[in-house]
Amino acid sequence: MTQPKPIRPAGPPAEFPGGRALFRLDPAVSHLNHGSFGAVPVPVQEAQAALREEAHADPDAFFIDAPDRIAAARARVARHLGADPDGIAFIANATEGANLALDAVPFADGDEILVTDHGYGTVVAAAARRAPITTVALDPHLPDEDAVRERVLAGLTPRTRAVVLDHISSPTARLIASPRLLAELAARGITTLVDGAHAPGMIADPLAGGADFWFGNLHKWGYAPSGSAVLAVAPAHRGRVRALVPSWEDAHGFPRSVENRATADYTGWLAAPEGLDLLDRLDAAKVRAHNAALAAYGAALLAEVPGLTPLPHTEGLAMRALRLPPGTAETQPQASALRERIAAELGIRVLIWAWPGGGGIRVCGQIYNRPEEYERLAAALPAHL
Repeated sequence: MTQPKPIRPAGPPAEFPGGRALFRLDPAVSHLNHGSFGAVPVPVQEAQAALREEAHADPDAFFIDAPDRIAAARARVARHLGADPDGIAFIANATEGANLALDAVPFADGDEILVTDHGYGTVVAAAARRAPITTVALDPHLPDEDAVRERVLAGLTPRTRAVVLDHISSPTARLIASPRLLAELAARGITTLVDGAHAPGMIADPLAGGADFWFGNLHKWGYAPSGSAVLAVAPAHRGRVRALVPSWEDAHGFPRSVENRATADYTGWLAAPEGLDLLDRLDAAKVRAHNAALAAYGAALLAEVPGLTPLPHTEGLAMRALRLPPGTAETQPQASALRERIAAELGIRVLIWAWPGGGGIRVCGQIYNRPEEYERLAAALPAHL
């Protein structure tokens, strides 16, 4: 974790060769918010469209073969993630993964779940349905990973049964579930559940921490179609994972039992490996370095805007966050209003997040972005604060 300095880089990063041509994004809009919904590259869109044509041409054949084809696609995704193909399952999104994981933890009366105030709202809500929660406050200005780790460990109580942590926090774009923190929690006998919504594609080895349960979206930084995510489960817990809705694949157990959705649209999952394959063809390390450099460039420009304060960040991530002036975006309605005003008046998409005492702004870097998009945001933003 590094404390950023508001110093403008010597020069803007070069454009990624052919990056913009891989997407069908509206050229009138600057899409600086890849982390919220992702964007599907044209080759992956075409692969999914071909699968849909196949399903429409012979539905019986498509759905009868679907479980085996999903298993084959899962194996391809597992190779990219460094995972056991029998230890991951396709799911729709990280929130579904949180619910499946929490249902597999044998909570007893008096058990508690520890979460942080950086946690994604629906994931925290899912935890609160299973057991009482304890919320650890993580000041966005905590200087480094050690400070985050110490704050989480200090929040444990004798009743803590499980801990739900962001791999990379959504609003502040920093690493929380570090391998060291996960190891220390495991040594205390605490079950770890990691929300890896932003990890696949953005970091090289997203499962390296060895969490008991890890769930991450493929449709953000892994270039997969929307609704594509995976749940990874350690061997000791796989026998307790049950589908939220029973299916004809229940007898097979995890992972096939949670993947079967009757006549659902499976084309996104079947096309998901194409997104990760594309990332490899582009050179994943080169893409990650480019995206991180763009996000850093944008953050440095925004740090020059009066009233904005850069936050500590994790090197190599394609997202950066800054605090807005006090009194700005302190509530979610205020944050949403500012986000939509920037979109409507400037044609720029960013994330504005709410926080007591002053919210924040997050910008992302992706191969379709250009340095001048961040320059225009930095020039125009003061009039909107």
